[in-house]
Amino acid sequence: MTAPFAAAPAWAGPRIKDVADFEGVRENQLVGYGLVVGLAGTGDSLRNSPFTRQSLAAMLERLGVNASQGNLNTRNVAAVMVTANLPPFASQGSRIDVTVSALGDARSLAGGQLLVTPLMGADQMVYAVAQGPLAIGGFSASGQSGSSVTRGVPTAGRIASGALVEREIHFDIAGQQELRLALRNPDFTTAQRIAQRINDTVGPGAARAANPGSVVLSRPPGYPGDMVSLVGRIENLEVEVDSPARIVIDESSGIVVMGENVRVSTVAIAQGNLTISVRENPFVSQPAPFSRGETVVAPQTGLEVQEDEGGLVMVPGGVSLQSLVNGLNALGVTPRDMIAILQALKAAGAIQAEIEVM
Repeated sequence: MTAPFAAAPAWAGPRIKDVADFEGVRENQLVGYGLVVGLAGTGDSLRNSPFTRQSLAAMLERLGVNASQGNLNTRNVAAVMVTANLPPFASQGSRIDVTVSALGDARSLAGGQLLVTPLMGADQMVYAVAQGPLAIGGFSASGQSGSSVTRGVPTAGRIASGALVEREIHFDIAGQQELRLALRNPDFTTAQRIAQRINDTVGPGAARAANPGSVVLSRPPGYPGDMVSLVGRIENLEVEVDSPARIVIDESSGIVVMGENVRVSTVAIAQGNLTISVRENPFVSQPAPFSRGETVVAPQTGLEVQEDEGGLVMVPGGVSLQSLVNGLNALGVTPRDMIAILQALKAAGAIQAEIEVM
């Protein structure tokens, strides 16, 4: 019989690439407006969606069909918003995934085909063009009596590799002399450790902590490679990450997450629950035989008070997270009771940690 948890390997900290982002190496968000055709009567109602009618008429005009005088009355078309993320260093001609979401009152996009849709960035320039059949994860069905069933979201779908990149975002990382590393969780100690770890590997002066959220990486004079080779050399270096003492509480679900650096001062904790139960047991009161009385229902109330036994537990000062949790578990507290206890400890100034309530 094997143990439930295998023996942990030797300590290995996170890599630099897991705790910091490299300046300029980022995605860019794209958005576009388009039409989905081929819907089996589940598209937009042109009477209630004038933008769909205008877009359909304009598309037909571009294709040489005069639809300005016609009475467009179809529910096989839907106006949609198309979104995508342009990966860093995406080359022209590569493909990216797109997400398609209904904009009007379409009931479902199942079986639809997205027509050519330009995707623009924040600078209003077109960076990709999307087109293709949609893959919908949900469905919706209804009957003539008004009953219906819906599973998932039938008005949103994806097109895998549905957009072609038409414009590249140029960033010459190889020719850079300096590059900034942005820490995902800013911390003075972590930034200093990253800089020291890089200097120990590459050489003195290769990195310096500019502030708690960034480390400046410089290519040393005489370094045989460019910035790409330098980044590839240091991004897999392991570093010990430090973080402030913090307790995160989600009161709606009763979840409590505590960091390992949480410490408490000497304090005594008592916890007990008082339960009051009120029961109504009505009984029927009947008059004596041959009397002029009436049968009535009289109330009868039962009251019960129960208080759980809770002792006073002394927690010594400077204890670790494990000791704090063990002490609270010894009281038999529930997660919601633990939230109240932690907030009371913070109010008493006995806990050295930041409490964040979600």
